[in-house]
Amino acid sequence: MLLTITTTATPATDLGYLLHKNPSRVHRVELSFGNATVFYPEAAPSRCTVCLLLEVDPIGLVRRKSGPAGDSGLLAQYVNDRPYVASSFLSVAISEVFGTALGGRSKDRPELATQALPFEVHIPVLPSRAGEQLIRDLFEPLGYLVSASRLPLDPQFPEWGPSRYYSVTLAGTQRLQDLLSHLNVLVPVLDDEKHYWVGDDEVEKLLRRGGTWLPSHPSKELIARRYLKHRKNLTVQAVEQLTVGAGLEEPDSPDSTPKPPRREEALEGKISLNAERISKVTEAVRASGAKSVVDLGCGDGKLLRELVKQRQLQRIVGMDVSIRSLEYAKERLRLEQLAPAFRDRIELIHGSLVYRDRRLLGFDVATVVEVIEHLDAPRLRAFERVVFEQARPKSVIVTTPNVEYNVSFETLPAGQFRHPDHRFEWTRAEFETWSRGIAERHGYTVQFFGIGDADASLGAPTQMALFEAS
Repeated sequence: MLLTITTTATPATDLGYLLHKNPSRVHRVELSFGNATVFYPEAAPSRCTVCLLLEVDPIGLVRRKSGPAGDSGLLAQYVNDRPYVASSFLSVAISEVFGTALGGRSKDRPELATQALPFEVHIPVLPSRAGEQLIRDLFEPLGYLVSASRLPLDPQFPEWGPSRYYSVTLAGTQRLQDLLSHLNVLVPVLDDEKHYWVGDDEVEKLLRRGGTWLPSHPSKELIARRYLKHRKNLTVQAVEQLTVGAGLEEPDSPDSTPKPPRREEALEGKISLNAERISKVTEAVRASGAKSVVDLGCGDGKLLRELVKQRQLQRIVGMDVSIRSLEYAKERLRLEQLAPAFRDRIELIHGSLVYRDRRLLGFDVATVVEVIEHLDAPRLRAFERVVFEQARPKSVIVTTPNVEYNVSFETLPAGQFRHPDHRFEWTRAEFETWSRGIAERHGYTVQFFGIGDADASLGAPTQMALFEAS
């Protein structure tokens, strides 16, 4: 059983610091079901690859079987696929061998643990009885590009047909902690089998490993059900807690901006729109030369996590009306674990976008990402006065959905918005009219940009306005 992780972030050999495994050595760890070996087939400044090779003893598993986990299924047979396919054994190995990295800690390079880096993951044999689509449904909403090829039952006998196994490559920009937690949870979900007894503590483990990303995952119910080995009582318990984590319960106040529910994530996830939106806004902040930024309606801190990596920014503030969202943002940013140089630059504050607030004065840039469409008309006018008349940052970046593009989402019923809490979704002409009116009334210039792959007639899925004080 093999897992490889490659990065091209310079210097790529910093991967050794993140994993607490020196690239110049071979590391061996004895596990209860076999042995794990960690080695680096390549370790250069421009590219570094680590391999986790897991040797599972299938005979030892059968002889040591006890309790419900060992009495059924593949583990009751001497001849099985467990030594070769990615499964819950690999999940346990990740926890045991890369536990420090999975916890988001790096003793020698603490700042690295907070950074999203380009990674490519290869799993030569990944089982999926539900086919390639399930692999995509699980990983693509998390921002990965997925390449999967189905393996034959036996290359020497192609007439036997295809197997349930796939060779899978995942490419994406992630924190290493997030990458490992995705693999830790989703590999056994795809295998749909666990080699150990699943009890109440597995719910806690699932919530701990998936706490920052699973609540908003469009397939969270399926993930919970399979991860908990189809135990209904545990699945219900986990889904209830994940639903609270996703902000699907009643918002804290009328102008709360709740976390996106499953529909919007499912619609936009397959085109990686959220990641591209954050990247585009971050680039606009960087290009402005700003030294201070406030993210209005910061939610759970996805944009803040990228902004904190921009060394030119000396002050970063995230504001949201939802206390719950700010708690999630604090967890996402790992504020308690950040080095002082990073921690002292960022602040989370509780406040509303529609009430005057002196704390919003003096910023170079204000970002307002996918927020205005959650405000009804009176609050939208109040928002305009608070931001453009009273706070008056040098630049304001606003993004909102382009409703014209909605016809491209095959699963979105005609006439419905992407998010049930949206009060409106504007055409490009409507957004430009609103933005130009604000610019004229408050002394700003405005430029417009599309985010995401643009359709020749429908435009881009997200539209962005960049206001600059004249």
